[in-house]
Amino acid sequence: MGASVFLVAAYNLSFWKTFVAATGGIRFGNVPVYAGAFLLLVLLFNAILTLFNFRFVIKPVLIALFLGASAASYFMNEYGVVIDASMVQNVFETDPKEANELLSWRMVETVTVLGILPSLLVWRLPLVFRPVRRDLLLKAGTVALSLLAGAGLLLLLFKVLAPAVREHRELRFLLTPTNMFQATHGYLKRKWAAPVVIAPLGTDAALGPKWAAAAGQRKRTVTVLVVGETARAMNFSLNGYARQTNPELARQAGLINFRNVSSCGTATAVSVPCVFSGLTRDDYSADKASRQEGLLDVLKHAGFDVLWIDNNSGCKGVCERVRFEDVSQPVPGDPLCNGEECFDERLLRGVPQLIRTSQKDLVVVLHQKGSHGPAYWKRTPAGFDRYGPVCRTNELEQCSRESIVNAYDNTILYTDHFLARTLDLLRASAAREGVDTAMLYFSDHGESLGEKNMYLHGAPYIISPAEQRTVPMMLWLSDGFRQRFHIDNQCLAARSTQAFSHDNVFHSVLGLLNVSTAVYNPKLDLTHPCAREI
Repeated sequence: MGASVFLVAAYNLSFWKTFVAATGGIRFGNVPVYAGAFLLLVLLFNAILTLFNFRFVIKPVLIALFLGASAASYFMNEYGVVIDASMVQNVFETDPKEANELLSWRMVETVTVLGILPSLLVWRLPLVFRPVRRDLLLKAGTVALSLLAGAGLLLLLFKVLAPAVREHRELRFLLTPTNMFQATHGYLKRKWAAPVVIAPLGTDAALGPKWAAAAGQRKRTVTVLVVGETARAMNFSLNGYARQTNPELARQAGLINFRNVSSCGTATAVSVPCVFSGLTRDDYSADKASRQEGLLDVLKHAGFDVLWIDNNSGCKGVCERVRFEDVSQPVPGDPLCNGEECFDERLLRGVPQLIRTSQKDLVVVLHQKGSHGPAYWKRTPAGFDRYGPVCRTNELEQCSRESIVNAYDNTILYTDHFLARTLDLLRASAAREGVDTAMLYFSDHGESLGEKNMYLHGAPYIISPAEQRTVPMMLWLSDGFRQRFHIDNQCLAARSTQAFSHDNVFHSVLGLLNVSTAVYNPKLDLTHPCAREI
């Protein structure tokens, strides 16, 4: 019983804060509800732990629970995250550098006080076990009484608890340690499913009639897809943000900025596979996406040379059947790297040579490090510290919200520079190599910067705030590209305030490049109303 009380009380600050708000806030009349809910959870945990209360079993179980719950509660309290299958997926699929940025002395203190010290106490505590038969009877009685008492409390409180739980589904992601087991089970269920057989997609893909009309020009196309990281639309001055975070992009002629775009997920491990899958967010699941080819495969079927260049933690499986280049590892003496990582401009280093030497039409994906947190200050090279003071620790509780936002805004300022450099490169290549060029930029998800006391990203989509779901998206087409594919830039500009999402990316890329295939849906191609048929 003591361990159950400790679990409910020590590791569930985020849960209780949300529960109190869900039941009308702190007031004297709600005290019986809070006490009853607390006792209900204690009884539930007590019944479960009693099933493990055997020699050589109970101590390892409690120690594992205390250690795991202490780490989970730290991240929930510190960053406002919740523990679900996607968060567990992030833990398993992140790279060591990203994981290291989340470590802090505050985390060490929390795990020590709430994890290690209680574990040591449990390890040293002498336990007395009764004769087997009597022990089993007492345990069965304890489980039965705990469940019966819990059921009684549930009936008494059901009128209050049912609406709170139904309207605040995030509560199940906040209750520790049950959230850890639920999330891990969900992740492993997907991970250990039957071996994946990749179904072909768009094998009928071919260049459409606009290519035939332009055949006599013998001009290649170069299309760059920039996958941003953790950039939220509301911090782009192009979208009305008060700070001038997009000074270079604001001067780019012909750039179309889409102001109302929603992401497929709130974490890279969800959004990147989703946006390249051809599935809409409503239809998407990691299992479905992993069992079929995606956008890059369709482009390969159509005859494009496809390359993914990565300055992040990989492509989450979407580039497995195309060329891949990792530029994220620091090289001594490289001005575009520091001792820990490389800046996004390194993504561009080999692109001019690639365009010059390629004999085929190119699609190049550039995967940014972008604004990945909490170490925002590490994402920008010297000269991009316009806003200050800047938070220079991953222990965000030590920083003012203003300094956190300053550090984040500097990363948007650097992304502005990186995208402008990309456009300069494409213009130069168009003039020098005689190619038609295009760039589509979109971020994978947004970021919370303290709104509603939430930080970072990865909240379950159904309860995620707009800051984590609303992302920037921009399109730029060279004059030659627009003329070849008969695309009206003024028409696109007129659509820039309409609501779009990651659902539109797959079909818009196919539409832009006039790829003919049965998997193309013109209704999801945001450029289709602005493209004249020949």
